[in-house]
Amino acid sequence: MSDTPAHSLADRTRLVTAGAKPVVGVHFLGSTAVFVLGEEELLFVDEAERRVPVHGGGILASTCDGGRIITGGDDGRVVESVSDGEHRVLATDEKKRWIDNVAIGTDGAIAWSSGKTAYVRTKKGELRKFEAASTVAGLCFLPKGFRLAIAHYNGATLWFPNAAGAQPERLEWKGSHMRMSGYSARVRSLSWSAEGEFLATSGSEQLILWPFDGKDGPMGRQPTILARAESRVVVVACHPRQPVVAVGYADGAVRLVRVEDDALILAREADGQPVSALGWNETGQALAFGTESGDAGLLAL
Repeated sequence: MSDTPAHSLADRTRLVTAGAKPVVGVHFLGSTAVFVLGEEELLFVDEAERRVPVHGGGILASTCDGGRIITGGDDGRVVESVSDGEHRVLATDEKKRWIDNVAIGTDGAIAWSSGKTAYVRTKKGELRKFEAASTVAGLCFLPKGFRLAIAHYNGATLWFPNAAGAQPERLEWKGSHMRMSGYSARVRSLSWSAEGEFLATSGSEQLILWPFDGKDGPMGRQPTILARAESRVVVVACHPRQPVVAVGYADGAVRLVRVEDDALILAREADGQPVSALGWNETGQALAFGTESGDAGLLAL
């Protein structure tokens, strides 16, 4: 298929100006789009636009459960923000170390990491911590039960924060994660499809979808290749309900890709500003995006 989309929705996009700050994340709190800026602020966009300083420096990580946004910064703080812009500090690292990763559990618990240490704050406000074998690279609560997955060099650890006497389970993997071949650059963006049947990845001049619809996942199977282009894919975001993927490119273009037939719709014209963040609202009827140079937009579908 041609890399030129047959249809364009670019003229329906509401432009948002984040200033000179890069957009490092986008989330939705109800109908409010929230752009996480690289320095200090969250930009709330509904009928109006409001900038709210929540950190005293760079914002390094963010996550959202639809009701609140949790951010971590290089000021050593973990901050909770809600749709009206109100925010509060949930934790401060005693050594003022950077907060590298954050996660929210289904029961309201939150997790964050600094260096090799992973922390969990339970719904009741109780604090737990775990020392990983090396610097924590990622955090994720398992959907069932109170269990946290901690990614690090040489594998991952599955930890029950409330089971003081239980040994965490180690999943061994020699070296760094994501030994994927065939990419022209490091894979920096991953997104699961709504039903978990495929994993969308960045890092190539095309959208690469790995199959996970069998018990062995992608082992011994070929990925699906879509949305071929001259520019590299840098950000991906799967639609929350449909087999559609939003794809952001290094040249600034944003395209919507239909998985079943590789049909493309242009959401943002290429302008040389690399896309840095993409995010859908809960229903998949709105898409927000931002770039490294601070341009952003909100598209209602």
